[in-house]
Amino acid sequence: MLDNKKKEELQKRIKEYLKRGIIKKEKDTTHAPFFLDNARLSLDTAKILLKITKDDTLRKTLGAEGYNGSLWIVNSCYYSMFYMTRALLEKEGIKLNTDRSIHAVTFDALVHFFYLTGKLEKKLIEDFAESQEEAAETLGREKAKELIDSYFNEKDKRARFTYETGMIAMQSKAETSFARASKFNEEIRKIIGK
Repeated sequence: MLDNKKKEELQKRIKEYLKRGIIKKEKDTTHAPFFLDNARLSLDTAKILLKITKDDTLRKTLGAEGYNGSLWIVNSCYYSMFYMTRALLEKEGIKLNTDRSIHAVTFDALVHFFYLTGKLEKKLIEDFAESQEEAAETLGREKAKELIDSYFNEKDKRARFTYETGMIAMQSKAETSFARASKFNEEIRKIIGK
């Protein structure tokens, strides 16, 4: 995932972030609980959406028979990991202050302060990066599918088969995201001590 060239590029970005005050080290850790709560709420949201997506009876009870929450499961899982990372950084007194791509800065800070120093398992970092990519990929695929479905209003058997296959694939990605996010949250909570 991170070859020497990528590590060097990341180190240059970190130096620039520190120089420009985008990343600061302080003793204040008061925002860590805020991010911990958001991480928990995001993972709880993913859990609820996964349950609804997999339970025909529950969807019918809710009046949402055709509901598939896979896209939002993936996104909620990613955000649980993002907020957990922010909590970890805050707990260590690492403050991020940027108007541009907070997600990229957060990932760079996690890698710099915890991965390259050996504080986190390599697998956790890889899961975070992969979830970030999957969320964007799934969102793009879902929006494209909605446009195509609206425009052509396909109702024939082949279109339904393709749609169902797509739902199964998306649900599988959602379940994988949930497993990754759960493990990520669990491991970071151990490090934070919460």
